[in-house]
Amino acid sequence: MRLTLNGGRETLVRLLVTAAGVALGVGMLLVALAGINAVNTQNGKYAWLETGTVPAIPASSSSSNAPMWWLLTADEFHGKSIARIDVATTGPTSAVPPGMSRLPGPGQYFASPAMSRLLHSVPAAELADRYPGHQVGTIGAAGLPSPTSLVVVVGRTPASLANVRGASRVTSLLTQTPHDCNGACFYVGAINASGIDLVLAVSAAALLFPILIFIGTASRLSTARREQRFAAMRLVGATPSQISVISAVESLLAAVLGVAVGFAVFFGLRVLIAPIPFTGARFFTSDLALNLRTAAVVAVGVPLAAVIAARIALRRAQASPLGVSRRTTPPAPRAYRLIPLVVGLGELAYFVHAGRPQKTSGQIDAYLTGILITMAGLVIAGPWLTMAGSRLMARRTRKPATLLAARRLSDNPRAGFRAISGLVIALFVTSVAMVLITTITAYNDDGRSSPAAARTLVDSFADFRPHGVGSDVRSVPASLTSSLATVRGVTGVSVLHLDPADLKGSEAGQPSSLVSCTALAATPAIGRCTGGAQTASIKPDLRNLGSLKATNVTWPASRLSSSRIDRLPALYVVVETTGSTAAIEQARTILERSYPLRFQVSTIAEIRADDPNTARTTAYQRLVDVVILASLPIAGCSLAVSVIAGLGDRRRPFSLLRLTGTPISLLRRVIAFETAVPLLLISVFSIGVGFLASWMFLRSQLSESLHSPGLSYYLLVVVGLIVSLGVIATTFPMLERTTGPEAARND
Repeated sequence: MRLTLNGGRETLVRLLVTAAGVALGVGMLLVALAGINAVNTQNGKYAWLETGTVPAIPASSSSSNAPMWWLLTADEFHGKSIARIDVATTGPTSAVPPGMSRLPGPGQYFASPAMSRLLHSVPAAELADRYPGHQVGTIGAAGLPSPTSLVVVVGRTPASLANVRGASRVTSLLTQTPHDCNGACFYVGAINASGIDLVLAVSAAALLFPILIFIGTASRLSTARREQRFAAMRLVGATPSQISVISAVESLLAAVLGVAVGFAVFFGLRVLIAPIPFTGARFFTSDLALNLRTAAVVAVGVPLAAVIAARIALRRAQASPLGVSRRTTPPAPRAYRLIPLVVGLGELAYFVHAGRPQKTSGQIDAYLTGILITMAGLVIAGPWLTMAGSRLMARRTRKPATLLAARRLSDNPRAGFRAISGLVIALFVTSVAMVLITTITAYNDDGRSSPAAARTLVDSFADFRPHGVGSDVRSVPASLTSSLATVRGVTGVSVLHLDPADLKGSEAGQPSSLVSCTALAATPAIGRCTGGAQTASIKPDLRNLGSLKATNVTWPASRLSSSRIDRLPALYVVVETTGSTAAIEQARTILERSYPLRFQVSTIAEIRADDPNTARTTAYQRLVDVVILASLPIAGCSLAVSVIAGLGDRRRPFSLLRLTGTPISLLRRVIAFETAVPLLLISVFSIGVGFLASWMFLRSQLSESLHSPGLSYYLLVVVGLIVSLGVIATTFPMLERTTGPEAARND
C-alpha cells in the first residue's frame, strides 16, 4: 500500500487515471443493468390494468373480495395513449388497485398525475367531458408504470357495465403481467411479455460487451511502465510472490476506488437516464435500481477481474527480472484464433437452414448465443487480423513511418488490437442494429402516415362475431352528424354502413361498407367514388389507406340507393378535419360521449401506430438508438484510454528514437499509422461480419431479405471513424512532452 500511494507523482497519476476509467465503465455497466431491472419493473406495473382481459388467468372464485365489474378500454389525446378503466363495485370489500385509497363511485373518477394535469390544462370539450362526474383522487406511483402514464379509473353502477361487451366480473386484480396470452392481452403501452426477454437479452449483450472491454482497458493502464518498475524490484531482491502482492494491491486499490466512484456515477446518471423513453414511456428514477445480488457481483467481480488482468499482464516480469528490459517478442498469433468467429457465424447459419425455434426462450438461446460467440470471435481474432494487416502494410510501403508502425504492430499485435477492440465491437453492433431496423421498416411499409391520415378520425362499430361481422348501432342520428359538423375545423362527416352482401368480411377481418358518394366526397382520405355513381362499396383497410405510398382509391359503385343504405346498420363514422388538435379532440369527445364504453376513437395515423408491426418497429428503433448512442461513446472512451496508455508505455523507445535524430513529426505519423491502419482495416471486416450476421438472423427469424441501410448509416460510420482519428490526433501534443531525453535513462 505504501509503495502504491507513495510511489511518486507518476504512480499516483496512474492510480487516479485507472480508477477514473474503471469508475466510468462501472457507472455505465450499472446503468445498463439497472435499465434491465427498470424495464421489468415498469412492465410489471401494467399487470393490474390487464385484470379481466386474459381468459387463461381467471379471477379467483375463492377470494373474499366483493365482485366488481371491470372494463379496460383505450383512449387517445393528441397522439398519447390513455388507459381507461370503468369499474363498478358490488360491495365495500372489492379489491382496490395499487396507488388508490378506494374505488371511485358512480359520477367519480381517479386520474394519474399526468392525466390530471392534462384534464386541467385543456378545454373540457376536448378531454374532460369524456369522463362522467368529477375527479376525486389521484393515482399514486405504485399503480403507474411511468410518471407520464395517462390513466383514468371511472366509477360506474353495476347495471351500466353488466351487459357491456368486454366487461368482466372479477374478484381480484392481476399481480403480474400475463406471459401466456399469445396476443390476447389488451396491453395499453406495455411491452408484450412474449417478446420482452428477447429484446432485453439483445440490448444487454450489445451494451455490456463494449462496457466490459472499456473496464478491461482501464485496468491495464501503463502496463509496460509497471513491468519495468516491478522488474527493477526483482533485480534488487524482490521475490515473485512479493511482486504478486504489490501488483494485486495496486490493481485492487485502483479498482476498488473506481468501483466506489462508479456507484456514485451510477446514482448521478440514473437521474439523467430516467427521462429517456426507452420503452416509449420514461422511468421512475426509483425503478432504475440494483438488486443486492447484482451490486455484489459488480462490487466484487470488477476488482477481482482487475487483479487477474494485472497478474496476466505482468507474467513476463514474473518469469525473469530481465525479461522486460530485453523485450523479447511474444509468439505471433495463430490462425486458429478465427475458429470462434467461424463457430458463431456457423451457429447462426444453422438456423437459416433449420428455421427459428418456436419458443421465445429457444430464440434467445439460439440467436443471443450466436451473436455473443461472434462478438467474442471478433475480439479473439483481432490480434491475428492486426498482424495480417501489419504485414500487408509492410509489404506495400517503403516509407519510414509506415515501416516503423508495421514493425511495431507485427511485434505486438495484441496490444495494437486492444486499443481499437471497443470500436470494432461498437461498429459490429451498430451495423447489425441499423441493418435490422432498416429491413424491418422496409417490410412494414415504414409506419409513416400521410397528412390526411393524421387529420381523419374513425369510430368503428364493427362487432366481429364467430359467424360473421355485425353492428349493434342500427343508425347514426342526424343530430350527431350535425353536432360534429358544427365543430370548428371539421370539414366532413361520413357514415359507412354494413354491406349485407359481405357479412363475413375479408381474411383480414375488414367487411365491405356502403357509403353515399355525397358523404364520401367530404372525407377524401378514405377514397372517392367513380364518376356519376351515387353510392360506393368500399373496404376500408385503414392502415393501408393511411400509408404515404397510398394514392387516391376509387371505389366501385354500389347497386343500392342512398336511401336504402341509410337504413342499414352503421359500421364506421369517419370525420375529416383540418388537422388542428382542438378539432380532432372535440370531435373525438363528441363521438365517445355518444357511444360510450367502446374501444377508442382514433385517427387513421393512430390506428397505423397501434398496429403490432408498426409498434414493434418503433420499439426496435428506440432500441437501436439506445444501443448506438451508448456503444459508440463507450468505444471512443476505450480508444482514448488505450492510445494515451500506449503513449505512456512507449516513452522510452520513442525517447531513444528522438535521441538518434528521429523528428517528432515522424513519430506522430508512426502513432497515427499504428492505430489508424488496423482500425480502418478491421472496422471494414467487422462491418462485413455485422451485415452477414444480420442477413442470417433476418432469414431465419423473420424470413426476410436484407435491405441495405440508408445514407445515415454510412454517414454515422464515417463520422465515427473521423472522430476516432481525431481522438488519436489529440495525443500528439503529449508526445513531445513525454519523450524528452530524461525518459531515455534507465530507471
